[in-house]
Amino acid sequence: MKFSKIIILLFICLVSCKNRPSTTLRGTLAKNAMVVSARKEASEIGVQILKQGGNAFDAMMATEMALAVVYPYAGNLGGGGFLVYRLADGTKGALDYREKAPLAAYKDMYLDDKGNVIKDLSTVGSKAVGVPGTIAGIFEAQRKHGRLDVETILQPVIDLAQNGFVVTQHQANRFAAYDSIFEAVNGKQLIFNKSISAGDTLKNLALANTLKRISSYGENDFYNGEIAEVLVDYFKAKGSVITAEDLKKYKPKWRNPITFKYDDLVITSMSPPSSGGICLGQIMKMIEPFDLNEYNHNSLKYIQVLVEAEKRAYADRSYYLGDPDFVGIPTETLLSDNYLEERMSTFSFGTPTPSNELSYGKISGYESDETTHYSIVDQFGNAIAVTTTLNGAYGSKLYVEELGFFLNNEMDDFSSKPGVPNTYGLIGAEANSIAPEKRMLSAMTPTIVEKEGKLYMTLGTPGGSTIITSVLQTILNVHEFGFSMQEAINAPRFHHQWLPDEIRMEPNSFDKNLMNQLEHLGYPINQTRSSIIGKVDGVLVLPNGTLEGGADYRGDDTALGF
Repeated sequence: MKFSKIIILLFICLVSCKNRPSTTLRGTLAKNAMVVSARKEASEIGVQILKQGGNAFDAMMATEMALAVVYPYAGNLGGGGFLVYRLADGTKGALDYREKAPLAAYKDMYLDDKGNVIKDLSTVGSKAVGVPGTIAGIFEAQRKHGRLDVETILQPVIDLAQNGFVVTQHQANRFAAYDSIFEAVNGKQLIFNKSISAGDTLKNLALANTLKRISSYGENDFYNGEIAEVLVDYFKAKGSVITAEDLKKYKPKWRNPITFKYDDLVITSMSPPSSGGICLGQIMKMIEPFDLNEYNHNSLKYIQVLVEAEKRAYADRSYYLGDPDFVGIPTETLLSDNYLEERMSTFSFGTPTPSNELSYGKISGYESDETTHYSIVDQFGNAIAVTTTLNGAYGSKLYVEELGFFLNNEMDDFSSKPGVPNTYGLIGAEANSIAPEKRMLSAMTPTIVEKEGKLYMTLGTPGGSTIITSVLQTILNVHEFGFSMQEAINAPRFHHQWLPDEIRMEPNSFDKNLMNQLEHLGYPINQTRSSIIGKVDGVLVLPNGTLEGGADYRGDDTALGF
């Protein structure tokens, strides 16, 4: 084991049972700007664009496309995502470039004649694919707020695809693990296969050519040009219902983000069709009356308070949340003090509230592991938090060989059948049922935090249903316990999502006596469901203005700045 990994594991042992770490472990420090992403090459290209005079939105385009090259597990052209931003003048906003259901989609499209969900139909192959939004999203954001021309931004990404990148051990392991399903779904071996070893250089010339066309002709080529023609022919050959009209009609959408207060912090996160902002706000408001700092970090009482608040928020998520263009969402009530006080009123330290006795809250009148996140703060004072995904690992496993990228399996994020869990065990209801051109519910939680009117942090994570709780714990680690950003990210995490009724805990990270106490109280513990809970990437602004980039050791994530 590398020396750095040993130090991190020693740190985890310390913070699992103590209020504060005895020493401060800082992440990457920079005076002017910072990019934190899932791969070093993507962070390097983002920083390169900033050094050329670009801003966070130019770096967004470059970083996102670089991730599509070096991190095909989740980086993508064939998926979608969410952006939350804060400009230097304090203006905040959000962009929804989530995938959409095709025009030919319908509510029961994944059910058999008996009304049962057909296994794998919404997760693997052509029927699982939603209309991609990534290219439209990065162009929309860069066009509105960027400074550089697209050719300048994409050239280093094209060079990366042409010249190749060095495969990490994590990647080689994944290529080997997914090789057989890639071949089964695509009918041939892909460039990502079990023969690739760590240290090999992997080139993607097809993707380089696709990026060249996008650089020259813009997003129109992807949705209504030569690339679109290739995609439509591919969809037809594979039996997908996505048509040329679906691509032509796709548009990203500017949204008002969710903003709420917690102590002296102002937190801004993604609004529906992401559940991230509302659920994060609900949890933090429910736990705010408790003196978390006095309980000590990851102590029995601390875990109880967070878990019980999480149960209630995820129960509400399952019933009320969906695409706001299709369903009415009682956002104001869900985040109101009175409602949340009532939701938490049944909590007792003496005994857990069983999930089967806990439903959504009553309102009168009246919702992926394999995601990726990056955080950027530029030299001009702008900050962005972006989470993007194919949903499952390598999405639907369908690989458009001529274009060099995977397609999403985002249709699984709809409720195929109300009450039946999706890939991540999340239960959905009518609000998230399938309909043509509807956006599927997400847990992605790109988040920006302000303190005393100034930028304080930007962060987010992959992790499917665990995204919200990973962002929550990272913010609390900094705010309540005085951790650095790197310490906050390194600390072991836990998760509860209402159903199944269990606390997921990172294996070999929590004290056995603590887990025994939880189980004795009636909290089932699961250390096998999620070996990794989130891979958080974030930037913290220190009191002297220095930026601290925290990159999650659980992956190949890297923070770079200048």
